Amino acid sequence: MIRRLGQMVVVLFGATVILFCCLFVLPGDPVGSLGGDKARDPAVVEQLRERYGLNDPLPVQYGNFVKNLAQGDLGEDYTQRRPVTEVLGPKLVNTAQLALAAIVLDIAIGLLAGLIAALFRYSFWDVLITLLTTMAVGFPSFVIGMVLQKVFVIQLEWVPLISDGTMKSLILPAFTLAILDAALVARLMRGTMLEVLRADYVKTAVAKGLPRRTVLVKHVMRNSIIPVVTYLGISFGSLLGGALITEAIFNWDGIGLALVQAVQQQNNPIIIGVVSFGVGVFVLLNLLVDLLYAVLDPRIRLA
Repeated sequence: MIRRLGQMVVVLFGATVILFCCLFVLPGDPVGSLGGDKARDPAVVEQLRERYGLNDPLPVQYGNFVKNLAQGDLGEDYTQRRPVTEVLGPKLVNTAQLALAAIVLDIAIGLLAGLIAALFRYSFWDVLITLLTTMAVGFPSFVIGMVLQKVFVIQLEWVPLISDGTMKSLILPAFTLAILDAALVARLMRGTMLEVLRADYVKTAVAKGLPRRTVLVKHVMRNSIIPVVTYLGISFGSLLGGALITEAIFNWDGIGLALVQAVQQQNNPIIIGVVSFGVGVFVLLNLLVDLLYAVLDPRIRLA
């Protein structure tokens, strides 16, 4: 764990350095969004650049960012003139709700569909699940989201057009995010289960007369779920980092939508805050997935 935590620090350092360099070479000047009409006044421009340290060299800006980050300070939002943590706090809660709902649907739909397809191989259900998952993987998430919005929001009016943070408005964006991942989880679960079912230790367990349920739960599913756990960990980390397209389509007030708006406004503190948080969560979840390997399969040892 200590070694993996050390690797996480290196990844965070590399990601923030790359991000700072990218923001530094982008065309335009965030001062334009800071001062509005007053940004044409050279005195106002200079005052704003000094206030936010934009006149400092890039290494100095990065050093100040790291120093403030160690104190839990991500800087000040350029447009709202509020601390970034205060701006992103409620949005992070909304994104976490959406990500959690989507991952629950992934597990419920994907694992069940993969289990049925593997246990009834080459049957009608297997063919149907394979066909549906292939179609789901082939459609981009924004197409699925726009179709669902057209049907359930505009035509049927079952869901409000503008998200109000309630469970009712959570259904469509969560389902949009879950469709693709659930399809991939189902395909992955089916493939790994078919491979495990042909393993010698499963044949031995069956030959010993163990109940079918015990063989499936203790031997087959436990060994089949390891690749699925890897994918779900990566997927959950990506969702917590902000589902940009889905949040924008459904106007879900999360950090993904905040990132899109920050890029349009060149609001660098928000961009850096969202990306840094996303990288941190992603690396931390990868660490937890690695540790979970040893729990699911004691033969696995972390190197």
